[in-house]
Amino acid sequence: MSNWRDNLRKIEPYVPGEQPDFPDMIKLNTNENPYPPSPKVREVMEHFDESKLRLYPDPASSRLVQAIADYNNVKNSQVFVGVGSDDVLAIAFMAFFNSKKPILFADITYSFYDVWAELFRIPYEKVPLNDKFEIVPSDYYRENGGVIIANPNAPTGIAQSINALEDIIQHNQDVVVIIDEAYVDFSSQTALNLIQKYDNVLIVQTYSKSRSLAGMRIGHAFGSEELISALNDVRYSFNSYPMTRLSVEIGAAVITDTDYFEQTKKKVIATREWVKRELIRLGFTFGDSMTNFIFATHDRVPAQVIFDKLREKHIFVRHFSAPRIDNYLRISIGTEEEMRRFLNEVAAIIEEYRG
Repeated sequence: MSNWRDNLRKIEPYVPGEQPDFPDMIKLNTNENPYPPSPKVREVMEHFDESKLRLYPDPASSRLVQAIADYNNVKNSQVFVGVGSDDVLAIAFMAFFNSKKPILFADITYSFYDVWAELFRIPYEKVPLNDKFEIVPSDYYRENGGVIIANPNAPTGIAQSINALEDIIQHNQDVVVIIDEAYVDFSSQTALNLIQKYDNVLIVQTYSKSRSLAGMRIGHAFGSEELISALNDVRYSFNSYPMTRLSVEIGAAVITDTDYFEQTKKKVIATREWVKRELIRLGFTFGDSMTNFIFATHDRVPAQVIFDKLREKHIFVRHFSAPRIDNYLRISIGTEEEMRRFLNEVAAIIEEYRG
């Protein structure tokens, strides 16, 4: 009798947001940017020599690395790129978390962290956020095999201060501390400068959110030359041609379009702040989101009810069934028109609810 099934890797996978396809839908469930990417994307594609696709890309993605380094005023040797920040983070888990001691991350945070830990057989402990969904730095003053913090956090949207992050780093200088800044462009401050002060800090960012390129899959990280070298060693041992020729060209071009970037970012932030006020008026409560989404709960209507009724109208938000957050909805910020329709439908749901 065959026993090959005994050797299968058994793991509970990460569940990505639903990708529905209805012509009239409003998609507010995966934190995508509601605006198209920079016009430079079209320029690149119009002039791209498709005949070069027969050749492997540059393993070092040098042109993209150079553009990111120049934009952020760091050395090329302090930049790492990958196929979205998920790829960058997975490589970082493999490169840095090899102790028998558990790595630490919040109990309510990006749900891929424990999946990677399970997949790579890394011991881990979840550190509870406080009642306001904030990190308590002193909870990280203990022996561990590494720390990862999403800042601003997902799905809560809460941003920790740079002082709070540095407090944690100062108490964990013998391990690598990763700051996952997927949403930082909608916030007020990046921790990027900390890589010049601490050689054990890795900052991870992405083009998916603020630069409207979720479909292109471009992520990057900043750290000391030693950390970046270690990431590249793992990368070349795993997949030596991660970035396509087209993604390199698009990524290098888009990061130079600061005017368009600032315009669309300001639109998202302005809509977010308006939606906050409207949600409060409708009876929702939430933390002060510094992202392109709001994590909210209603004082009377269960989140599952709102989620289901919105879905019937082809309005998609995200609902998590995890402890402590099962009565919350994560609502991505769409265009003003989309959010107005969303708010009108939510108001109607609340009005008709008789729970």
